[in-house]
Amino acid sequence: MAGPATSAEIEKRLSDLGITLPAPSGAAGNYVPYVISGNQLFISGQVPLSPEGLKFQGKVGDAFSMEEGQEAAKLCAINILAQAKAACGGDLSRLNRCVKLGGFVNSTPDFDQQPAVINGASDLMVAVLGEAGRHARTAVSAANLPFNVAVEIDAIFEIA
Repeated sequence: MAGPATSAEIEKRLSDLGITLPAPSGAAGNYVPYVISGNQLFISGQVPLSPEGLKFQGKVGDAFSMEEGQEAAKLCAINILAQAKAACGGDLSRLNRCVKLGGFVNSTPDFDQQPAVINGASDLMVAVLGEAGRHARTAVSAANLPFNVAVEIDAIFEIA
């Protein structure tokens, strides 16, 4: 297996995907956006926040389709990467691997495709980080999420 990608390789992959990482958002409560402990980086739950504000507010299976839920999850992953970049002093090559994503889907009681929704984030991690983007994962339903967003995802990375 190849080692972690260089920062330039990661930035090129993001550019090829048409993604510009936003400025990371601050905490919305009494917590911090990320914590580094040893060689692990813990990213607090990220929501589908765009430069224009919150997107995808409502339930998957009602207000949003599975595919729209995947787009919400992808936006959460973009915000995770923005937080990771800030935590690593702007050097994404410090991300040795994505260890785990925890995905929460604000979905109707009969919606059972939470793993497919969170694939929107998982697929982006692999597209950006290559093999180092493959991770363990949780994908669960939630009765509601903060600000009524459709998806929230947290992450754990191994860093250099």
